[in-house]
Amino acid sequence: MENTELEKKIEEEESKLKAATADVEIVENEEVDAKVEGNYDSSSIQVLEGLEAVRKRPGMYIGTTSARGLHHLVWEIVDNSIDEAMAGYAHNIEVRINPDQTITVSDDGRGIPVDVHPKTGKSTVETVYTVLHAGGKFGGGGYKVSGGLHGVGASVVNALSDWLEVKVYRDGKVYSQRYQNGGHPVAPLEVIGECSENRTGTTVTFKPDPEIFKETTIFDYETLKQRLRELAFLNRGLKITLIDDREPDKKAEFLYEGGLREYVAMLNENKQPIHPTIVDVVGKENDISIEVALQYNESYSASIYSFVNNITTPEGGTHEDGVRRALTRVLNKYALQAGLLKGNDEPLTGEDVREGITMIISCRHPNPQFEGQTKTKLGNAEVRAIADRIFSEAFERFLLENPAEAKAIVEKATTATRARIAAKRARELTRRKNVLEVSSLPGKLADCSSKDASICELFIVEGNSAGGSAIGGRDSKTQAILPLRGKILNVEKTRLDHVLGNEEIRSLITAIGTGIGDEFDIKKLRYNKIIIMTDADVDGAHIATLLLTFFYKFFRPLIEQGHIFIAQPPLYKVVIGKTARYLLDDAELNEFLATLPENTKKDISRNKGLGEMDPEELCATTMDPKYRSLLRVNIDDPIFADQTFTLLMGEEVEPRKKFIEENAVYVQNLDI
Repeated sequence: MENTELEKKIEEEESKLKAATADVEIVENEEVDAKVEGNYDSSSIQVLEGLEAVRKRPGMYIGTTSARGLHHLVWEIVDNSIDEAMAGYAHNIEVRINPDQTITVSDDGRGIPVDVHPKTGKSTVETVYTVLHAGGKFGGGGYKVSGGLHGVGASVVNALSDWLEVKVYRDGKVYSQRYQNGGHPVAPLEVIGECSENRTGTTVTFKPDPEIFKETTIFDYETLKQRLRELAFLNRGLKITLIDDREPDKKAEFLYEGGLREYVAMLNENKQPIHPTIVDVVGKENDISIEVALQYNESYSASIYSFVNNITTPEGGTHEDGVRRALTRVLNKYALQAGLLKGNDEPLTGEDVREGITMIISCRHPNPQFEGQTKTKLGNAEVRAIADRIFSEAFERFLLENPAEAKAIVEKATTATRARIAAKRARELTRRKNVLEVSSLPGKLADCSSKDASICELFIVEGNSAGGSAIGGRDSKTQAILPLRGKILNVEKTRLDHVLGNEEIRSLITAIGTGIGDEFDIKKLRYNKIIIMTDADVDGAHIATLLLTFFYKFFRPLIEQGHIFIAQPPLYKVVIGKTARYLLDDAELNEFLATLPENTKKDISRNKGLGEMDPEELCATTMDPKYRSLLRVNIDDPIFADQTFTLLMGEEVEPRKKFIEENAVYVQNLDI
């Protein structure tokens, strides 16, 4: 384009801009928080009627409108069916993914009442699905124990659906009602047919609203399968069926008469138990029931999961506190009585008795009080003593009746005690006394100059070559570099004292600054982002996996709070003339090449090592916040994560061999 044409084009664009902004007043130097003009009176207050509040702020009710929130809709409906099961009426629940991406949940419970509700003047079915905080969970006698807390589940699902249809089977009749456009009834509840007098239950079909769930409206079979299987374990004798009609013959059935005992067996299937019997405790006191199942294995980490009314409590609470306390006390008492501990021996701590344990704790409470809105921690004070009493009596009896297994458990704990004492001495070497103290810096850490942790980043790189490039290309104010020498220890197979004996791991612990084990304090975290930056080859992936295993086992709060990242160095470099283009993977490469003319001269190179990049390249592609791509590490399902780490990094070879054989067909870009 010639200059005259370019000037003409610029003038045209400027005139368009002037026309578009003709009515815009530019105000300079005005205070940011200037007062809003207008009256603030009763007319300024907006009242959201019915389910409008849910559609306005869906995140308040389901947490997020991402894929996780989409699946949460299913849990809300399933929870209502589970409540019927816990009340002793429902024995079968079916979840069906329909070809049109709708969900149908059916149960054989009592069916939602169909008579007119005295307070709303509508049918009870319509009340449940259109009125927030309407349900049988508020002391009306419908349920002694309920998984739901707020009574909003059914109505929230209705509000966030394009349409929802409910069918109720009661008294020999089939009742039906349909809702559209955010939960509005199309017509009153009506009888659409007859059924057997013996048939009861509720069937709900809904289609999530794509206006709400903009990220995706596609349900994931595996996500549904994992949670439904968990619910079947937690409700012994309840049959839950998942059917995916999008594919032929895709179905899963879950029925566990052994309940939590079978749950523990599944979690330990890739581990080596140290005693054959799974301890199974069931007890009830003051309408509060406690169920515990446990078995020790030869690993060095504890896998403890707790639930209240089928709701997972990842932060534990009083039910878990009570069981943990009883476990420590009972094992110490038994060890002394059996002569396995002497009076002057180091007593077993909670950390010692939990090494290698797999334990599930389930509490059912008529009025659970959770700490915070997230329902992640039980707060009822009375539960602690009840859980302690129920579990301690049963566990003490198990130890007395099974002396050989009891001895194996105590010996496991006493070995852990000796390792703990050794680890305490080794831990002294990992303490970073002062961030300003240069002498306390670990290994080859090139620290950043800023002491403000909120803006600081730690890059963990493999080898001196990559470390040299990273140090040369970093922002020395906010970016620290820690080169590691080759592959670190596989901590899944190693006890803490041996872990702390590894020089590379000690350097890493010292650099992070939080301490480890009982001394862990996230407030002492030296860097807001900890970034694993390894080569884009098989060895690099292996090192990244070893580091992730280390963080998961010893620094899980760092993952849970979003501090761990994986850098994405480009896999390909395409040079055209004097211009270089960096591309993350094969998909990006193919997409880019498709945009080029056929006869374009180009040089394509595959970057395997970070050390092959000069500092400027590494900075521009992988380290500079303006251009880089990072993957944040998170844990969606702790139980599934535990199983995966055990499978891939544990002692048992056969499960890993089976996994490799099953997944080898999916491998791409194999380095040979």
